[in-house]
Amino acid sequence: MAAKPGAATPTYSPKLVGSSRLPIFKDSDLDWSRPDGRGFHQCRPALLQTGAVSSASGSAYAEFGNTKVIVSVFGPRESKKAMVFSDVGRLNCNVSYTTFASPTIGQGTDHKEYSSMLHKALEGVIMMETFPKTTVDVFALVLESGGSDLSVVISCASLALADAGIMMYDLITAVSVSCIGKSLMIDPVTEEEGCEDGSFMMTCMPSRYEITQLTVTGEWTTPNINEAMQLCLDACSKLGEIMRDCLKQAASASEE
Repeated sequence: MAAKPGAATPTYSPKLVGSSRLPIFKDSDLDWSRPDGRGFHQCRPALLQTGAVSSASGSAYAEFGNTKVIVSVFGPRESKKAMVFSDVGRLNCNVSYTTFASPTIGQGTDHKEYSSMLHKALEGVIMMETFPKTTVDVFALVLESGGSDLSVVISCASLALADAGIMMYDLITAVSVSCIGKSLMIDPVTEEEGCEDGSFMMTCMPSRYEITQLTVTGEWTTPNINEAMQLCLDACSKLGEIMRDCLKQAASASEE
């Protein structure tokens, strides 16, 4: 676990950058706030656990607010598909939702777009040459969709790969930001994603401070892009520390 019994669940909120943001609804008598009461630059608490699936080579469970994800890793194992000998291994990724994950999206089905994006996020960090002509299968299951699903899936998958002993250059962390009006909200929930003007997701290797993937949709100004990148880099670094602590605690528990 990333948090000891009785201790507060850690969070990975970035440092505030620049001045405070303008309110979303100008000339309004309403005081706008986030659905869960967080500040615009405040992330949800991150609960992480390895070894969630005993039958897998490695696994991890992640709970970020109402977003709950479990990832299982199988392999390296001999590929079932006939293929010419290769010096590098093969990576298969699948992201699916349970039937009760969300009332609106991905009801009990595979999410091909997320599966492809998970593959792209992981393939650059795994040392594929360490398991030639074999396959590593990564299965991510979203138990509850509460917002920022893909970023939670990617971070959880990285933790599961480490638990499986797959050689990697570094852990992969992912953080999302939503742009609503003139305001940036890190780690958005479902309600915020539904009314966002633009979305931004970054995956990076925190120890190397290297960005591995950027996904940007919607309308963004240059200052907002720069601020979103700084927010995500700082949050990814702090999330990486939480993930490493989780792995250390798991290793210590196995030695006892």
